[in-house]
Amino acid sequence: MKLVVVGIGQCGGRIADEFARVQARAMEFRRLEIILDTFAVNTDAADMASIRSIRNDYQHMILAGAGKTRGHGVAKISEMGAEIIRDDADKIIDAMRSTSRFYEADAFLVIAGTAGGTGGGGAPVIVQELKKRFDKPVYSMLVLPFEHEENTEERTIYNSALCLKATSSVADAIFLVDNQRYVRKDFSLKGNISGINRIVTEPFLNPLSAGEEKRRGNIGARLLDAGDIIQTLDGWSAISYGVVKIPFIPMPWDYSSNFRKKGSSVHRGIEAMDQALGEMSIDFNPEDAHSALFLISAPHRELNMELVKELGDHLRNYAPQAVIRNGDYPRNKASIDVTVMLSKIACVPRVSQIYSKATALPDVQQRRAVERKTKANLTEEAGKDVPSLL
Repeated sequence: MKLVVVGIGQCGGRIADEFARVQARAMEFRRLEIILDTFAVNTDAADMASIRSIRNDYQHMILAGAGKTRGHGVAKISEMGAEIIRDDADKIIDAMRSTSRFYEADAFLVIAGTAGGTGGGGAPVIVQELKKRFDKPVYSMLVLPFEHEENTEERTIYNSALCLKATSSVADAIFLVDNQRYVRKDFSLKGNISGINRIVTEPFLNPLSAGEEKRRGNIGARLLDAGDIIQTLDGWSAISYGVVKIPFIPMPWDYSSNFRKKGSSVHRGIEAMDQALGEMSIDFNPEDAHSALFLISAPHRELNMELVKELGDHLRNYAPQAVIRNGDYPRNKASIDVTVMLSKIACVPRVSQIYSKATALPDVQQRRAVERKTKANLTEEAGKDVPSLL
């Protein structure tokens, strides 16, 4: 599957930059082109300084609304971010069209952090524009704020609610990423963010690569291609993968005929799938997923029909209502990797929580305004008899 990726705002730009590194690895080690191009759009010039892998030219590093913001951002005002991105939509889309193989893309992926002004306001606008102009799926990856952001900046919740609601009304599917799930307390903030960006992009490598493989030895018996992914993704979605190391020693006998070794492959595969299910990008009940996909990547000697069947049954136990698709991706490496996508998720508690908090926010702010005015009046009353120098 081939994607064109665009990141909006600081968070979106950094993750798009990580997708550019995923493409570099796919080209270096697999000779595959899965990300046709990556773009970063921002209203703050300084925010783009940390981007390293996206091409450093005006067509890929796009500064929007420079006349209004002077390159200093929108100060977390998502309505302003939406307005600026809407005004510059033609410039952004024209820059994306500059990709030499733009029309070969199977889908678009628009990435943003929901808490910011540029990303939270601009992402749904770009999704809508792409939907209007091209007859291809438009997916989004929305990154939910850290707990400390919610507790210290009320605008964070409001922006997130606006972004989630608007994007869900236009995108074909939304990969939800909850930053708080990946926090490592012994890491610096920069280390946490860099680590999270790697974690959320890594699961895409195998599913995107499997359908683009041309080497016969790496083409699976059950090929998972762009059509399978497109048919799986719809609405709220989550992705993750698990890895179990195996001995990288060629066996002199027929591996598939050894019953004990078959059982070992199944055990490793289930362990990898359990890792994936335990590290999904958002917390939810898998029973609420109505569409699912899993991909097994392993050496030929580990892949067999029993493994595929057992993994399918195992995932069915977690997501009994889901239509499940699967595929295998033979790779000569010392591990079994299992990637899992769950989609058409009926209920995401984190999203409901954000909506509820945002709905209650105006009442809280009004109450605070009344209290502030009352205290200000008391202060003025106390000083009414003090002479004025003016």
